[in-house]
Amino acid sequence: MAIIHREGHRMLIILGLALAVLNIVTYLAWPGFLWLATAASLIFFALVLQFFRNPKRTIPKADDTLIYAPADGQVVVIEEAEETEYFNSKRLQVSIFMSPLNVHVNRNPLGGEVRYLKHHPGKYLVAWHPKSSTENERTTVVIKNGQTEVLLRQIAGAMAKRIRNYLSIGDRITQGSEMGFIKFGSRVDLFLPLDAEVKVNIGDKVKGNKTVIAKV
Repeated sequence: MAIIHREGHRMLIILGLALAVLNIVTYLAWPGFLWLATAASLIFFALVLQFFRNPKRTIPKADDTLIYAPADGQVVVIEEAEETEYFNSKRLQVSIFMSPLNVHVNRNPLGGEVRYLKHHPGKYLVAWHPKSSTENERTTVVIKNGQTEVLLRQIAGAMAKRIRNYLSIGDRITQGSEMGFIKFGSRVDLFLPLDAEVKVNIGDKVKGNKTVIAKV
């Protein structure tokens, strides 16, 4: 069952009031078009509403060796990449593209301690652009569990203009708990140890807290 995420409450109230005013104006000025305005308003409101759905998700099995998907979407990158912000070394990058139709809640793929957190202002290139990971607005988080450190990067895109992250450095977090929210989609990058055993393929559809991305 999906509930509406708190990030959408204010926007949905404002949008509902604005559409109500628009329909009243239509009724007073062009009553013959009221049915069209009402139908368009309901469709538009429903589309925005689904952006903020927040289905209850529990991980099937809590396991420190499993990395669960931090977001819903499609796997678009699996490759070795140089990570220059925190590790300054090669890591295994797995990227998940979130379309406007996906759930936009981001979840912690493993439990542990938040060792690093930084927000970077930047551009709004389309999420699949090769430079979006380093040039777009983004928030980087590093979670440490034992000897394993995993870096996550929430990346804004052409539509996504606001990244929210609810963590702080030093937080002790549980696997599967809520990490943040990207309004209207975009993408999340994971940087894993090179010896991680990836369990997904390019093009796979994944779900946060449900799909195992890798075993470390």
